[in-house]
Amino acid sequence: MLPAYVPNSAAAAVGGGTPIDGGRYWSDGRRLLGDGKTIRGFIGGVLCGCLVGGIQLFAQSYPPLSVLPQLNPWVIVLLATGALAGDMIKSFFKRRVGIGRGGKWPVIDQYDFVIGAFIFLIIGSPSFAGAYLTLPVIITILIITPILHRVVNIIGYKIGVKEVPW
Repeated sequence: MLPAYVPNSAAAAVGGGTPIDGGRYWSDGRRLLGDGKTIRGFIGGVLCGCLVGGIQLFAQSYPPLSVLPQLNPWVIVLLATGALAGDMIKSFFKRRVGIGRGGKWPVIDQYDFVIGAFIFLIIGSPSFAGAYLTLPVIITILIITPILHRVVNIIGYKIGVKEVPW
């Protein structure tokens, strides 16, 4: 899951510039996504997720790590891209319910990128998803994700990358 966990933080760190939605508004008068979702952030986030996945590809050839799921480049791209797509879709719906940039949306904020990564993986590599997304793995991810999400967001806030600690 590292290629899916890294992109959101990386996007916040390297983002800025042109918003993905181009400043456009939905029929409800609210922004499609908002200024926090940028082209540079998306590309940078995906590239950072792929970089971490590349390191995993290299490392998985060493015997102690060979028991981990055997990633491949396509799976890495799916996880990284799916994570940010999930985050963007969540942002779209946050705007629809009136939650502004940086506003809390409990539970959804912690799992949006996981759901996006899972969906991309299931559609783009069903054989990998079927082999590795077992019930114990999914439960472990669902338990670990909110803890990691909170810790990483607090760190991002303290170092000035995030405007809010959630």
